[in-house]
Amino acid sequence: MHDARTLIAMGDEAVRRLARRGYTLDLNSLEVLHARRNRAIRSVDELRAESKRIASEVQTAVRSGEDISKLKDRAREIKQQLRDLEGNQERAESELRDFLLGIPNLPDDRAPDGDSGEFAVEVRRVGVPPVFAFEARDHVELGESLGLLDFGRATKLSGPRFRVACGLGARLERALSAFLLDLHTRRHGYIEHAVPFLVSRKTMTGTGQLPKFEEDLFKTSVADRELFLIPTAEVPLTNFYADEIIQSKDLPIAVTAQTPCFRSEAGSYGRDTRGLIRLHQFDKVEMVRVCESEDAEAELQKMIGHAEACLKELGLAYRVVILAAGDTGFAAQLTYDLEVWLPSQGTYREISSVSDFGTFQARRANIRTRGADGKIKLAATLNGSGLPIGRTMAAVIEQGQQADGSVVIPEPLAPYTGFRRISADGEPED
Repeated sequence: MHDARTLIAMGDEAVRRLARRGYTLDLNSLEVLHARRNRAIRSVDELRAESKRIASEVQTAVRSGEDISKLKDRAREIKQQLRDLEGNQERAESELRDFLLGIPNLPDDRAPDGDSGEFAVEVRRVGVPPVFAFEARDHVELGESLGLLDFGRATKLSGPRFRVACGLGARLERALSAFLLDLHTRRHGYIEHAVPFLVSRKTMTGTGQLPKFEEDLFKTSVADRELFLIPTAEVPLTNFYADEIIQSKDLPIAVTAQTPCFRSEAGSYGRDTRGLIRLHQFDKVEMVRVCESEDAEAELQKMIGHAEACLKELGLAYRVVILAAGDTGFAAQLTYDLEVWLPSQGTYREISSVSDFGTFQARRANIRTRGADGKIKLAATLNGSGLPIGRTMAAVIEQGQQADGSVVIPEPLAPYTGFRRISADGEPED
């Protein structure tokens, strides 16, 4: 969320930057709402000051034996007026807050112009995409033929865009989760958390999922208690520090969690609805960092390196791109995507987004820091996928496929799976 004063002070510059991501800032409406809220606050403050003055005069009059009836009448009038003015203030603050909650983060000027993936700027490519002497099969065909995945029965259970991992497929998913968590906790210094999968509206608002993306969320209401299923562990991990002041000496904070993620994926269509690429429920290992705002760029680059390490360890060919301003997530100011090579599609597909949110989420969730000088300011937050289990499994299967129909598993996973190859008949092999 933004500070209204900052946007108003930026004026046309704020309008320009938000226009790069397709958002039209109504600066006039913002100024009107901000002025109305300030007038309401002043009116309440002035009346409270008068109330205190009247109370003091009553005490003086009582000690002097004077008639206090008129003062008491005025005190009653003030009490009613104050009730009305406080209601006006509450409404004015709510209207301003609702307006600000709908404004996306200001995109970093390093983000290129554009509103889709075709405008992303490639930073680097790592690894050589495998070249097969046979026609590459996709992970759906491979997974079902090897008995690793069952999409038909998943649809029977829950409808389209769910999956069931079976046998060695379930073991491979479990191995990927354990491998990634170990990598982040043992080598990258993250502290693992086991977090709730259901969170409150306030929690969802803190990281920017609400109010804008409510249609993309699954929610439940039991005994008048509204809860949302998390779309990513970013939500509970970041909000873990909501309404808190973190000592600067304890920064940066680096936390990770493996959770299921639930998304309606409204508007998704085409090839992304086939297989493991875009499901309603999937598992993901998430990384979150909290730091001082001046350290955010260094922390962003560090986190990109941590996400890349996952792919390098698994020997998967990938590339890194900077997303265009109009393709950057609502709460982010700058996002790097890691895209893994999928042989069946002959292209790179997103497998990790690593984002710098600046102080945008911290203002919404009220996450602050206190320096050695005692000064309190907003923290900066960052998050990144490290990695989604389904998409990683798809890449492992497709890049590891062999001419005989078997699949070779990356060596670092062997201690977790107990096998290096899945034979053409679906059996594990050393």
